[in-house]
Amino acid sequence: MDIENVEGIVKNIINEVKIEKNRALFEHISKFDRWTPDKDSDLEITKEEMKKAYDNLDEKLKCALHLAYDRIKSYHEKQLPKTWLTFEENGTILGQKVTPVERAGVYVPGGKAFYPSSLLMNVIPAIVAGVKEIVVTTPVIENKPNELLLAALYICGMPRAFKVGGASAIASMAYGTESIPKVDVITGPGNIFVATAKKLVFGEVNIDMIAGPSEIGIIADNTAKANYMAIDLLSQAEHDEMASSIMVTVSEELAKNTQKKVYEFLNELERKEIAKKSIDERGAIIIARNIDEAIALMNEIAPEHLEIVTANPFELLPKIKNAGAIFLGENTPEPIGDYIAGPNHTLPTGGTAKFYSPLNVEIFMKKSSIISFSKEAIKKMGEDCAILAKSEGLTAHQKSVLERLK
Repeated sequence: MDIENVEGIVKNIINEVKIEKNRALFEHISKFDRWTPDKDSDLEITKEEMKKAYDNLDEKLKCALHLAYDRIKSYHEKQLPKTWLTFEENGTILGQKVTPVERAGVYVPGGKAFYPSSLLMNVIPAIVAGVKEIVVTTPVIENKPNELLLAALYICGMPRAFKVGGASAIASMAYGTESIPKVDVITGPGNIFVATAKKLVFGEVNIDMIAGPSEIGIIADNTAKANYMAIDLLSQAEHDEMASSIMVTVSEELAKNTQKKVYEFLNELERKEIAKKSIDERGAIIIARNIDEAIALMNEIAPEHLEIVTANPFELLPKIKNAGAIFLGENTPEPIGDYIAGPNHTLPTGGTAKFYSPLNVEIFMKKSSIISFSKEAIKKMGEDCAILAKSEGLTAHQKSVLERLK
C-alpha cells in the first residue's frame, strides 16, 4: 500500500476534522480506537496520570529513560544555530535572527507497539529549540494509555497530550479543534495514513519528513560476526512487514552464515511473524566483488540506518554519501541509536537520505535575515540595485532606491 492508494481516505478524514473538529475526532476514535469520548476533556491525558505512571515505574526503567533523556538533550544542544551579525566599514549591518516556533506538534505511534523513545526523540529537540508549547498526540486503544508512555511524558516536562491517533491527529494539529490547538510544525513517525496526512497538510504547517517503513543497510567484510549481522538485520524486520533489511558483504562465507543465523534467531522473537514476512519479502544479502562496489550500492540505496562492520570502519566513512545515521564498528548496533546514543532516531527513509537529514532542533526554529544600510552604504550600492530592478521591469523597486539617492 502506498500514499496514492490511501490519499482519498485521508483527505476525507482531514476535511471532517477541519469542519467538524472535536465531533469528528469523537467519531474517528470510536471507529478506530474502540472507545468513545463523552466530553471534550476526555481527549486530554492529565498531568496526574503522567505523574502517577512515573511514580509507579520500575526504578531500572526510570534510570534508563533519564539516561536517554540526558544524552538526547546533550546531543541536540550542540546543534543549536546562532543569531549573528556582521558589520561592514560603510555602516551596513547584515545578519541572521534565529527564533523558535511558538507551538510544535509531536505524533507518537501507538497501534502495533508503543514507542516512548519516539516521544523523547521528538519532544527533546523542541525543548532544546525553546518552543513554548508542545502538543503530543497518540492513539490510545480502548482508552487505556500505555504506562511507559505516560512516564516518558512526565520526564519530558508534561507537555499537553491528547488521545488521538492516525490521520485525525495530524489534521487536528494542523487546523486545530476545540481541544487541540493548531501548531506550527508537526513531527513524528507513523503508518501510511499518518505519512499521507503529513504530506497533505504540509504548507498549512511545516513537517519534519514523510517517513516510510524502517530500513537497515549493512556493509560488512570477513571480520564481521554472522550472529551480530543476523540479529541486526532482524532488529529492523521486527518493526513492520514492510521494513527493509539489506546486507552487502565481500565475504561469501559471512553471507551464508548470516542467512543461517537469521532463521535461527527468528524462532526466538516475540514478533516472529512480522519479522519473517519482512525478511522473506524485503530482506537481502548481497555479495559484492569489493568494498568499493558495496559502498556504491549502499549509497544508491541510501538507507535509513547504515552499519559499517569492517576491519577499519572509519576509513570508509568519507566515502559514505547517503545514509540517515551511520553506525561504525561491531559494538555499535542500530538499537544503540534508537534509544541511548543521543543522535535522533527519526530518520529519512525510502532513499530520501539522498536529500533529507535526521530530525534536529532546526525543524523547530526559523531564521530571519537582518539587513540595515547606512546612508553611506545605500549611496554606494543603490545605483547598482536600481539598475538590476529596472532590468527586471520593476520600476517601483527602482524608484524606491532612487528616491533615497536624491
